[in-house]
Amino acid sequence: MSDIDKQRIVDSVPQRGFFGHPRGLFTLFFTEFWERFSYYGMRAILVYYMYYELSQGGLGMDERIALSIMSIYGSLVYMSGIIGGWLADRIFGASKAVFYGGILIMLGHITLAIPGSIALFFVSMVLIVLGTGLLKPNVSSIVGELYSEHDERRDAGFSIFYMGINLGAFIAPLIVGTVGMDYNFHLGFSIAAVGMFLGLIIFVFTRKNSLGLAGTLVASPLSPAERKKTFLVIGTGALLLAVIIAITVPSGLLTFESFIVIVGILGLLIPTLYFIVMYRSLRTTSVERSRLIAYIPLFIAAIMFWAIQEQGSTILASYADKRTQLDFAGIHISPAWFQSLNPLFIITLAPLFAWLWVKLGKRQPTIPKKFALGLLFAGLSFLVILLPAYFGGERALVNPLWLVLSYFIVVLGELCLSPVGLSATTKLAPAAFSAQTMSLWFLSNAAAQAINAQIARFYSPETEMLYFGIIGGAAIVLSILLYAFSPKIQGYMKGIQ
Repeated sequence: MSDIDKQRIVDSVPQRGFFGHPRGLFTLFFTEFWERFSYYGMRAILVYYMYYELSQGGLGMDERIALSIMSIYGSLVYMSGIIGGWLADRIFGASKAVFYGGILIMLGHITLAIPGSIALFFVSMVLIVLGTGLLKPNVSSIVGELYSEHDERRDAGFSIFYMGINLGAFIAPLIVGTVGMDYNFHLGFSIAAVGMFLGLIIFVFTRKNSLGLAGTLVASPLSPAERKKTFLVIGTGALLLAVIIAITVPSGLLTFESFIVIVGILGLLIPTLYFIVMYRSLRTTSVERSRLIAYIPLFIAAIMFWAIQEQGSTILASYADKRTQLDFAGIHISPAWFQSLNPLFIITLAPLFAWLWVKLGKRQPTIPKKFALGLLFAGLSFLVILLPAYFGGERALVNPLWLVLSYFIVVLGELCLSPVGLSATTKLAPAAFSAQTMSLWFLSNAAAQAINAQIARFYSPETEMLYFGIIGGAAIVLSILLYAFSPKIQGYMKGIQ
């Protein structure tokens, strides 16, 4: 997209109307609010729906398989963002990608809301993975198009937008979780579908007057010849995939276990190939190659961090359900409510961390040291949760405040690592691969959840202390190594602070 096109987009956007920001921010704020409401509401009860018995309204899966599938699902959601970004950039633009993605997500939740079989469950997962891949990266890119590169409101606009994400993620488990756990899983999924429907309604009826040209222009459209070739490749690939599934599933070659292994391999292989291609490219300068080398340990640290943080919706969700004292202080706590803790703490603490880094100025820790701190907190969050078993035994119900403390500590780490990682990615990315490097950053989460799918099977009440101890200890050791080598890594960054 040319600079002239970018300026046309900015000029077409109504520039005031939502807390002093472009009116389009209202549209995108509430579209993303309801999308996150639907996603985190569904996620708050999904693992329970999978492993609860049929008599309890669940699918009756083996719990270890359910935990692995939950991680695989999260991994595929982040991988699909690459496809969604490419389709928006080359075929139909970000605005249509958001619209199509919202429809697929809503249909996925509707499918989950229909009492049925495991087959229906997997259809819903495919719809939600594809829909989230279309919507999630592109709604963020449209936010960026609302502002010129020199608009001082830009960072504040993104802060307001991300507040919408966390508000939706905070409210959803309290509503969908309560209905799904206390009444009926399918009714809970129905509420998630209604949430996405509301997001679509807001987007469709307000985008024309509030977004202008934002999201409508295709950044790098395919030529007619390229389009024909692309559709042929996609169609052939889809047909081949359908044939492979049709052959391997009945023959027993493609099972839950083998699919988990395949996604695990892809989760690590795809980012590895990204690094190799960027490093060896003729368009990458020697300085940029040095910065890529500096980025590798940060990426590994991010994988380790997300491997712990993302277990909040898998292992810790099971822990909340089976190991936690849910009748506490005169109230009954739904295990799904614990999923609201992460966004609640982020909303509360993010302004404090932003103030702290500004206050410290040049005295603030370097990027590698902030990553090391993030890993340290992540490791401590797992060591904290093994203490109740150490003191009370593996069968005793645990005070819920232990779980609250674990979520709190890992959020401290997230605020040290996640926003810093986004910023570092934009600074260290080779100029020829700036957009793809951002996709690479999100693949750290996909890789982490692909790994979680492999290790979730080792968790049980009997192995609880060993499980949390090894993973938490590994994160702390890695944080110490990263901190020790941070001056060396900083040197490879070639002036990036």
